[in-house]
Amino acid sequence: MGRRTYLPAAGHDRGLALYDPVLKLLGADRARRRLIEQAELQRGHRVLEIGCGTGTLLVDAARVAPLALTGLDPDPNALERARRKAGAARLPLHLDRGFADALPYRDASFDRVFSCFMFHHLEAVGEKRRTLQEVRRVLKPGGRFQFLDFVHPPGAHGSALEWLHPGDDVRDHTEHRLLALLREVGLRNPVCLRRGTMAFVLRLAYFQAAAA
Repeated sequence: MGRRTYLPAAGHDRGLALYDPVLKLLGADRARRRLIEQAELQRGHRVLEIGCGTGTLLVDAARVAPLALTGLDPDPNALERARRKAGAARLPLHLDRGFADALPYRDASFDRVFSCFMFHHLEAVGEKRRTLQEVRRVLKPGGRFQFLDFVHPPGAHGSALEWLHPGDDVRDHTEHRLLALLREVGLRNPVCLRRGTMAFVLRLAYFQAAAA
């Protein structure tokens, strides 16, 4: 981990206990279920979630089919909550501490890679590009990257996403730019499968791309 910093799931450690209840209240559970449905998970798939936080998506995915599930996050407190959640569900969930732009996995290891409400936390285009390059590397041929994130309305100023992350430059975090990044790193057929909103003002986009 070195000296790298990260933004905890709830913005700061004190808010972690409220993270899951608040997201549920805002409608995140339904959004996650849609993301999982679009992944077309099959029995025996090896699945990775980058920025897994407290592990909610992985626990939900386990209800679809028997899967080999791995989660990665830099926040040890969030990972501990994920472990407790997996234990309560009697789910064999493998959890690693690390960063998405330096994945500790072999090439072509996973059938699906998920990212859910994490990608906008990456600070610069270079970090986003390195993360997508790592996603492409660890995906098996024909494997898919499924990700859901908030997006900035093109040309807008003072959007809800800017309010959510004051001080961060999220104006380049648009649907068009994210699709371009997916193409730039060599992921095939990038597409926005669905658009929506959360809490009425935060714009959502569901993306998919495949490994060659």
